[in-house]
Amino acid sequence: MSAKDQTPLSYKDAGVDIEAGERLVDAISPMAKATRRAGVMGGLGGFGALFDLKKEGWKDPVLVSGTDGVGTKLMLAFETGIHNTVGIDLVAMCANDVLAQGAEPLFFLDYFACGKLEEGIAESVISGIAEGCKQAGCALVGGETAEMPGMYPPGHYDLAGFVVGAVEREQILPRMDDMKAGDLLIGIASSGPHSNGYSLIRKVVERSGLNWESPAPFANTTLGEALLTPTRLYSKAALPLIRSGRIKGLAHITGGGLTENVPRMLPDGLAPRFDRASWPLPEVFRWLQAEGNVAEDEMHRTFNMGIGLVFAVAPDQAETALAELRAVGENPVVIGDIVPE
Repeated sequence: MSAKDQTPLSYKDAGVDIEAGERLVDAISPMAKATRRAGVMGGLGGFGALFDLKKEGWKDPVLVSGTDGVGTKLMLAFETGIHNTVGIDLVAMCANDVLAQGAEPLFFLDYFACGKLEEGIAESVISGIAEGCKQAGCALVGGETAEMPGMYPPGHYDLAGFVVGAVEREQILPRMDDMKAGDLLIGIASSGPHSNGYSLIRKVVERSGLNWESPAPFANTTLGEALLTPTRLYSKAALPLIRSGRIKGLAHITGGGLTENVPRMLPDGLAPRFDRASWPLPEVFRWLQAEGNVAEDEMHRTFNMGIGLVFAVAPDQAETALAELRAVGENPVVIGDIVPE
């Protein structure tokens, strides 16, 4: 019988490199600092993150929280080696959701899990998270980087995000009691599929015979880069309208498309009616539909089809709302109205 191996073991021998984790924290600290806002108390490294609502001037705030991930869009990042955009997606999927309740995103935390910490990859992902926080106007106040040997294949990781926002009590959306048949639906553009429908997208690409380095049939870049275009952040466009009291409801168009997300802001007895010819369909969706022979209704319940955010407004407020959105660089379109169910 052989003698038991008595070689001293360390955490690094088990696959966890504490020093690499510390170097990552040092690298990302300036990124987090660049997103700081007045209410943030302290810095990275505490057991929890503190935020002072009073210091930000809130009067009667209600907190709104949200959590989400990026889904199988991560597979494109693994396969292309492009890791600096999925962090933007992560923030957007969370921040746009709390925005739909009328809330300004205040602070964000992330969870990054991998089998082995590859510093270039982790730093690239978190740089995207910091960029997303800048675009949303929220602070990156902390998170968790988990190195778990054996849990993930080499080069793979998982992401989750957590956002907390606030809204003054009288500005909470949707205002379902105010919704009426005849109210209009205003849409603003998405940047593409955002972070939804990527299991279907990957099947379509597989059928097409193209690879991620192939020229995209619908854009002047590679297919991988085009399909990794990050989700848009809508805070800066939507918050002025929310605070003006001009809008009655807001829908973030994620999985389920317009047909499933817009009804979430409507009371029983009312339904949305869309004019699908009222906005231009981005070429990426034309290509996906043609290449995958995807039915029209399946497209509309899987993808946002070019509309990332929808506002519900009274008819007499529509022109003002459209003008305010144009003033901040949007190209808003009346995409339908609200009718009896």
